[in-house]
Amino acid sequence: MQDLDIRGIGMTSQRTRDRLIVTLREMGVVNEEVLRIMSLVPRHLFMDQALTSRSYENTSLPIGHGQTISQPYIVAKMTELLLSGSVPEKVLEVGTGSGYQAAILGGLVRELHTVERITPLYRNARELLYRLGYRNVRVHLADGSWGWEQAAPYDAIMVTAAPETVPEALKQQLAIGGRLVIPVGAENGQQVLQLIRRESEDSYTVENKEAVVFVPLLDKIN
Repeated sequence: MQDLDIRGIGMTSQRTRDRLIVTLREMGVVNEEVLRIMSLVPRHLFMDQALTSRSYENTSLPIGHGQTISQPYIVAKMTELLLSGSVPEKVLEVGTGSGYQAAILGGLVRELHTVERITPLYRNARELLYRLGYRNVRVHLADGSWGWEQAAPYDAIMVTAAPETVPEALKQQLAIGGRLVIPVGAENGQQVLQLIRRESEDSYTVENKEAVVFVPLLDKIN
């Protein structure tokens, strides 16, 4: 684990982060609290040191094991959707990956559970988030398509990998009135970002937001 140079220098400095925030505003992100948290979280610590000079570009980057750290615009947009209407108290994230999205959510919600199926990513994210001081984030090694039933129901769920169809287990772990933000679609086909609301015990509404590209949601722990 690299030393925690939170402030950064040069291409990882606060000035570089601030330029990214300007770009996100220009792309339509309007939630100022989301933008504030994103300006503070050191994205360069969540990736390999060889890529740190690109940390604050608005692009996805590889983190190993066939996974990526999401484009900052997508992180901001999904977080904004998750917070739409009200700030959820208890949240589940499916697909911890590098831990960057968890760090953003951890700065905004009271309690976050995040699950990762790839053991090295799980270990790295858990250690980094702890070293950064996140005591409201619980990282679990688990098959994300089944969520994390032990802490359900959740006020909101975010999924950072794309299933071909929405897993029923995740819908069932939503509280009544809860929100699910999830990319849906085949890896080599068209994927769409959906906002799903649980209106009652057996009633959901679905809004298609925009086209996206995510790695597939897989169901085995590695």
